Amino acid sequence: MRIVFALAAVVLAGCQPSTPPPASGSADAQQAAPAGPLSSHVSGPEISGEDFAEHVRMLSSDEFAGRAPGTIGEQKTVAYLEDQFKRLGLKPGNGDSFRQTVPMVASKVAPDTTLTLHFEDGDEVLKFGSEMVLGSSTGQAEIKLDHSEMVFLGYGVSAPEADWNDYSVDVKGKTVVLLVNDPGFHVGDESLFQGRRMTYYGRWSYKYEEAARQGAAAALIIHDDAGAGYGWDVVQNSWSGEQYDLPYEQGDAPRLPVQGWLTGEQADKLFKRVGLSLPELRQAANQRDFKPVALNVAASTVLNSEIHRASSDNVMALLPGSERPEELIVYMGHWDHLGTNPDLQGDQIYNGAIDNATGIAGILEIAERFVTQSEPPKRSVLFLAVTLEESGLLGSKFYAANPIFPLNQTVAAINLDAMHLPGPTRDLVVIGLGNSELEDILRPIADAQGRTLRPEAGLEKGFFYRSDHFSFAKAGVPALYAKSGVDHIEGGKERGEAWGAGYTAERYHKPADEFDPNWELAGVVQDLSALYQVGAQLAAGEQWPNWYAGNEFRAIRDAARGEAAVANAD
Repeated sequence: MRIVFALAAVVLAGCQPSTPPPASGSADAQQAAPAGPLSSHVSGPEISGEDFAEHVRMLSSDEFAGRAPGTIGEQKTVAYLEDQFKRLGLKPGNGDSFRQTVPMVASKVAPDTTLTLHFEDGDEVLKFGSEMVLGSSTGQAEIKLDHSEMVFLGYGVSAPEADWNDYSVDVKGKTVVLLVNDPGFHVGDESLFQGRRMTYYGRWSYKYEEAARQGAAAALIIHDDAGAGYGWDVVQNSWSGEQYDLPYEQGDAPRLPVQGWLTGEQADKLFKRVGLSLPELRQAANQRDFKPVALNVAASTVLNSEIHRASSDNVMALLPGSERPEELIVYMGHWDHLGTNPDLQGDQIYNGAIDNATGIAGILEIAERFVTQSEPPKRSVLFLAVTLEESGLLGSKFYAANPIFPLNQTVAAINLDAMHLPGPTRDLVVIGLGNSELEDILRPIADAQGRTLRPEAGLEKGFFYRSDHFSFAKAGVPALYAKSGVDHIEGGKERGEAWGAGYTAERYHKPADEFDPNWELAGVVQDLSALYQVGAQLAAGEQWPNWYAGNEFRAIRDAARGEAAVANAD
């Protein structure tokens, strides 16, 4: 899953530029399609752990080169998905095409880029990668930041409804230095925002957007493992290669000339050098009366970037409804990963087996279950494999802004991202538990499996905002994101938590995220069965689930459904 463009955060892709994927049906695309044991048969009506594993093995093989957008990895991935959708007898999801082209601007900052901090007693030059990372989403080949005054703004949040404003000073042309996460997080104040659960105000993407709205020239987020939810290596890996964004004219949010991260160590040195204490200011920033602090430091950099425009493809297939085909349930997940980084020693391919070959394999298995069920669904079902998740959810963001099917007629979105494979568990994690009525459908299904719904661990890490369902949620569509928990039926929580911790520390966004033939698949088969049943129930019925009262997306949904009712009456 994208952590954060994802920085993604921005966390962005470490891959090499290449030609855009070939047009659907072209000779190149057909040649790129790998042969495999699943290419010519449907194994049966039940969700198959064996077929799931084969999909994951194929998609995460070295042959797919890390599935980076705009590379041979994309060509092979898109061709493979089209082949599988055709095998299942599904219709193209975009008219006569299985593809929706997503325009993108690719940029790669020169690796020798530096950030110069101008102190009263001299300059200090920070190195790209080990001490800071920088980028831009403006699409400009050269950007100069010249002696921009630096100011510490705490969390960089402007939230009138929460009576919180860190922008009480004019920051036009300045470089704002910000803390990651929400006010209250670093001091454990449960009364602020949503307590331990991160809100959108805590996300890197919001902080950059707000800084741009306020006219800042640059924004630098201070990294800390707890607040970000991942280590510096994830930031470094994600920003070290080519970065993607929608074209400037396609964006729905303001863009900063310069945005990036500072390591906690370098930020601490900066504050000490000007006679300030970062730990003390971090405490102070959690008070409503906190005022921005001028750092008496200026920042300069020159960002020279290789820029090219290209495109990448969302891939989608449709199972038309027999009675109400205009009403739609969406199964979604991202096919992209981080590609190949030739600067790495040893293994250079980010295979992305868990993240997110598992989600795409799950969508294919659920699709097969739908096409082999005894009665066709009354509502349509769309199987949507989006691109550019690792670059800030861009594929799903583009679809939500340019939907093939009206979002006010979209019943629900069910997201599959980085499926957990600890084996069968007594619990089923719902990321963002307590958000929508989709949970009321899932709960009895989980009960029948002997499983209990529970929220994700690490509420402070904002996982609900870090995967593609969020693009649908922002548009009001109720979204469900669920996967296996940690209470292993034999090894208990210790075994399940060890699997999760090992994945995060050793494989997440690393070349080590590879297919393992020894995975226990019984748990993920249960997950896919549960998610299939949620969609099947919705597709067979007339229910329009909503967000729970008080959810920030409910008003958007209510307004959209009101418009749909008027349109249907007309």
